[in-house]
Amino acid sequence: MALPQGAWFRLLQAGWLKPLIFLALLVVGWDLAIRLLHIPPYQVPAPKDVLITLADEWPMLLSQAVPTTAATVQGFLLSALFGIPMAMLIVGSRTVESYVYPLLVFSQSIPKIAIAPLFVVWFGFGMMPKVLSAFLLGFFPVVVSAVQGFKSVEPDMLDLARAMEANRFQIFRMVRLPHALPAIFSGLKVSVTLAVVGAVVGEFVGSNSGLGFVLQRSIGNFELPTMFAALIVLSFIGVILFWILDVIERFAIPWHASQRQDFFVAA
Repeated sequence: MALPQGAWFRLLQAGWLKPLIFLALLVVGWDLAIRLLHIPPYQVPAPKDVLITLADEWPMLLSQAVPTTAATVQGFLLSALFGIPMAMLIVGSRTVESYVYPLLVFSQSIPKIAIAPLFVVWFGFGMMPKVLSAFLLGFFPVVVSAVQGFKSVEPDMLDLARAMEANRFQIFRMVRLPHALPAIFSGLKVSVTLAVVGAVVGEFVGSNSGLGFVLQRSIGNFELPTMFAALIVLSFIGVILFWILDVIERFAIPWHASQRQDFFVAA
């Protein structure tokens, strides 16, 4: 049974379908560029070859995705566990802000690929270097976003809470934290995608498993379809983790303006 014209229009306007349409256009453009420019397969593989490799090597890629995902999640959780309390200390104490915050900004200029080999020397081959690499890349966005969120509370709201004889914990729980949650979730979303990169960096320098190891081996053997297939799996990991955080955000702060806008548009 054919769908009516209005139903087709609503389907094409669906939020989940638009990225898929754009992705399909990118794949078509990728294939056309290879055909028209006569790019050899040892430089850029054709989409068909990548899809065939993805289907044939799917069990191997899925098994290698497990340690990468585990390192990503652990590093991200450490970023949230240490980043949010650090932001609270920075906002709550000008002394901590003046001493610690500039050092955090300075630390971001240090290439993480240069630090990752030290983790292998200190902790050996295994999960720990990958988790620490993911933590280092995901920590800073959480701190910066949380600091901005906690500092953006209107002074009038704080004065009103103090006038109602609220203590510091009540002010934090009922005023500062709810007001900062949108910024915190924004930082967490950036952090979780960077944690994927950090885990791969850790696997590059010292690991015999994971998608980073697959990428390194594929580059060395000029197996470009396998490398592209691993990159696709890594992209899916980042998208799924980002989506999970987005769902948690919708349940945690349904009152926020961004969530209300989605509701009215959908309605």
